[in-house]
Amino acid sequence: MSFRIGKKFTLLDVIIYASLILLSFICVGPFIYVLSVSFTSPDVYVPYQFYLVPKKFSLASYMYLLNADSFMKALENSAFITIVGTLIALAITFSFAYGICKQDMPGRKLFNTLIIITMLFSAGIIPDYMLMKNLKLINSHWAIIFALATSAWNVVVVRSFLKSLPVELEEAAMMDGYNDIQIFFRIILPLAKPCLASFLLIFAVQYWNVYFTSMLYISDPNKWTLQVLVKSLIVDASSDAAGMAGDEKRLPQETIRYAAVMLSMFPILVVYPFLQRYFVSGMTLGAVKG
Repeated sequence: MSFRIGKKFTLLDVIIYASLILLSFICVGPFIYVLSVSFTSPDVYVPYQFYLVPKKFSLASYMYLLNADSFMKALENSAFITIVGTLIALAITFSFAYGICKQDMPGRKLFNTLIIITMLFSAGIIPDYMLMKNLKLINSHWAIIFALATSAWNVVVVRSFLKSLPVELEEAAMMDGYNDIQIFFRIILPLAKPCLASFLLIFAVQYWNVYFTSMLYISDPNKWTLQVLVKSLIVDASSDAAGMAGDEKRLPQETIRYAAVMLSMFPILVVYPFLQRYFVSGMTLGAVKG
């Protein structure tokens, strides 16, 4: 039995493929290392020793974190911000984009102009902080939710996608007695599933990974998000951040830190494969048409 290769490999091909394999290992290697250390038993863990497979498998660091009050509180805070923030961001972005798509909407040109202006100019951190302070939202999760609710770029992409939908469908629905709200929920949103799934993933990742905005508006440790807590564990080397007490001597801090990193990544790693196919099609349609 013989196999024929359609393309003859040259030295350049070998160099390119070898470089890509090396680059892939450089990117994936640290992730595998962190994963391996997080599952390593404290009895056999050796600091600063590189290995990709745990010498002795253990869930001790994960069980400890899941039983720590501070970690579970931060997890609850991040889950609340992600779920509520994503829903609000989707509602604001898609409803606003649909409104400025309507040719007969009063002030449509003004709103489109203001969107372009906000893409070019930003007020800055201090005005944003003063706004949240005047709204009495400092040390509140709502400050994070409203600060990241939408952006001009998101509205422009969704507007371009909605413009690509056939206008005849709306006209037919209006002839059947549908109003604008019914058209939006029964006609537009079902047709915009790829774009909707794309921005659901974008907003979910944005809220789940929020760090700087949380540091800016939240000073109460009980209201910290998971990313701020993980930063405190890794950068500040603060054992109190995770509620560590007597077990600190038994469990290496490195295994606890890496387990915290893996737990903070887990929800996005689980959700992304289910939305990835919608993400590509939704972002492509929204960027090309309009």
